[in-house]
Amino acid sequence: MLVGVCDFPGSYAFPPAGYGGIERWLWAVATGARAAGADVHLLGPGWLTDLEHDWVRKPVRLEDIKPGTLAEREMRDSGYDLLVVGHEYPSLPAWTRTWSELDCDVATFQHSPVFQHTATAFDGQRSRLYCYSPEMTERYADHRPIAELAVHLGLHEEEPPATGGTDLVWLGRIDEDKAPHIAVRAAQILGRRIRIVGPVFDKEYVQLHEDLLTAEHVEWVGELGGTAKTAAIAEASVFVYTYARAYVEAGAAIFGESLRAGTPIAALTWREGTCAQAALCNETGSVAVVDPLEDDETAARRLADAIQQAEDLDHRRVQAIGMQRFDPERHFQTMATRPC
Repeated sequence: MLVGVCDFPGSYAFPPAGYGGIERWLWAVATGARAAGADVHLLGPGWLTDLEHDWVRKPVRLEDIKPGTLAEREMRDSGYDLLVVGHEYPSLPAWTRTWSELDCDVATFQHSPVFQHTATAFDGQRSRLYCYSPEMTERYADHRPIAELAVHLGLHEEEPPATGGTDLVWLGRIDEDKAPHIAVRAAQILGRRIRIVGPVFDKEYVQLHEDLLTAEHVEWVGELGGTAKTAAIAEASVFVYTYARAYVEAGAAIFGESLRAGTPIAALTWREGTCAQAALCNETGSVAVVDPLEDDETAARRLADAIQQAEDLDHRRVQAIGMQRFDPERHFQTMATRPC
């Protein structure tokens, strides 16, 4: 099988080290495809040039190819069986025009809860859309979504054997949507230290919660990548997951990252059917479902209870389940198979 994994214009490298969403998913699919025995082409100029030593890298994007050109003929003659691409592209006319000439399947994962697809973007067979959680599959029901947990990988993020860990950790972009202040308050309630890992996206949000976010029990780490990022997760006793009431988590990279590192998760959610419920089980984490009408203090106390429950879990068992549930090869094989 020949697989083309397509990049897109963006501010992060392919593959990224540290923060990144769809970029990390595309790299996971590429590595999973190779592990499954497929031939893989990295399509587009965004892929790191030093990958050329180990990968076939073709710096061309389908949407830039003109009809009747040599580039179109070369792409068609390559004989791709499957293209894997960011979720916007099956609705982009310039991209789909070239794809229609290739006579191959396309698969993508919905990483945005608001993007609107064209009515004909997916048929559930030749063109397939995958969604993480029940609430995401419901949002995109008109496009025949297929339920699947996304796998994300960055550069040099191989997981060490699981250990017990010590402090709590929260990782993600720091803004109102991700609501790390609730995780910080939950740690404070328990008298625990918590490390905050990630880039600041919203300075006003940080200022609004400055007293809490700069308390003595909080360590600001900044954005990490590679082995340092993996270590920050693996060395924690519990990964604390939060988000704002109105926010919808679509791709949820952190669940796979944490479980593969052997770190159980204490998750705050405001409703059933979210990525947390899809990703976790009683052996890998604890989920606190809080009525969104409740205040932050109530949510933090419920989250604190979930942290205490998650700390009793076996880190080695968490890692074993995480490696199976978020395995890149298994994930690719799902992407490459048409539903019966």
